[in-house]
Amino acid sequence: MNTGHFLLIVLSFWIVWMKNVAPAVGHAESRYNIYVTGLYAVMVFILNRTYNSYLVGYMSVGDMVYSQSLSCTLSVLAVYALTSLAWVRLYNPIPFLLLLASQILVNILYSNFITHVYFRVIPPKETLVIYHSKDELQRIREIEDNPKKFHISARIPDTEIDGTDPERLKKFDAIFAVGMEPGLRNTLIQYCVEQGIQGYFLPEAGDVILSGAQHIQSYSVPLLNVERKAAAPEFLAIKRVFDVLASLIGIVIASPFMLVTALAIRLYDKGPALYRQVRLTKDGKEFEILKFRSMRVDAEKDGVARLTTEHDDRITPVGKVIRAVRFDELPQLFNILKGDMSVVGPRPERPEIARQYAEEFPAFDLRLQVKAGLTGYAQVYGRYNTDPHDKLQMDLMYINKMGIMTDLMLIFGTLRILFIRESTSGVEDGHITASVAEENKGEE
Repeated sequence: MNTGHFLLIVLSFWIVWMKNVAPAVGHAESRYNIYVTGLYAVMVFILNRTYNSYLVGYMSVGDMVYSQSLSCTLSVLAVYALTSLAWVRLYNPIPFLLLLASQILVNILYSNFITHVYFRVIPPKETLVIYHSKDELQRIREIEDNPKKFHISARIPDTEIDGTDPERLKKFDAIFAVGMEPGLRNTLIQYCVEQGIQGYFLPEAGDVILSGAQHIQSYSVPLLNVERKAAAPEFLAIKRVFDVLASLIGIVIASPFMLVTALAIRLYDKGPALYRQVRLTKDGKEFEILKFRSMRVDAEKDGVARLTTEHDDRITPVGKVIRAVRFDELPQLFNILKGDMSVVGPRPERPEIARQYAEEFPAFDLRLQVKAGLTGYAQVYGRYNTDPHDKLQMDLMYINKMGIMTDLMLIFGTLRILFIRESTSGVEDGHITASVAEENKGEE
């Protein structure tokens, strides 16, 4: 948490609240104002932590401002709602909007200032990338988009690194390692720690699983116990109750939007508004997922299943709109209500695509330890076109951390990505994910 920004936000909230909002709601002299400010401070603190709003140097100024401002927006909305409920009246929203505007202004000024100072004081890190195969370099391509943080001086295959003589690495400030042989990677990890070099290692499935292992202290040797994840019965009960309530409330709120969406799809090409497709959930159980159709009816007439590409001509004009605002996912609220899915969990894959991924990444089936979800770790922290290997690691991270607070964090995190276009960017054009039978129907 960035203490400077937090104090500025809370201080500016207090000043604007006392000057403009408190008189408008009639509590200028009340201790109520202290309680409201305290509530706002707690919410902003939690949401900024959830959205990783202070990764200076790693995030762009725009991303920082967006994350911080979303935290402030949700917090101001909560204060407005609670104020109206507490005094059983609907207050004029204008003072609250002015309050929010002041918070956003602080976010813009502070994020620009702190980022400017950071890069003036801290030069780019001379960076070495070590890889096992050139294909794996795509997994860290975003690093090259941040030259102010990392200046990639060299890229070398791991076959050129002598595990017994890592002294040649001393001139680098940071090292990124992708797909290394385990013995060499362990040597490199030790060297980075000893020499104070920042090491960045892309995790494998085993790393993620071990991070959640139980430490056994009953023997004279250190042991890490790993086993199939089994959530506590009380957590599963709470999760199911939440799923039912959330899906029912969601269906009621979204019903007008679903009606308009269905009519728009029907009017455009006379085809069905909904489509059903077989997906996998917990323990490999198959179910039919519901989505609004965003592609042509004959989207897979060639019998090949494809992920959506960046410039996919199969997407209809109506489909482009509903995908941009995520309305195509709304029918899955019925899947959640039925119990096929949960609000939070790994996204369900098609059986044929899951089989192909499992052939390439044998640990892929470990995602099936829990029920599939509408949103999840990979959706919040990755993108639609994120490498499936990396999505697997993210889903395993969720399974390791699974709990009520984790689910709430991911639900709030989902609000952050709803309006980020990059989170739904398609894969590269022509990327085929699996061959399917001629009778296969549907779309991704």
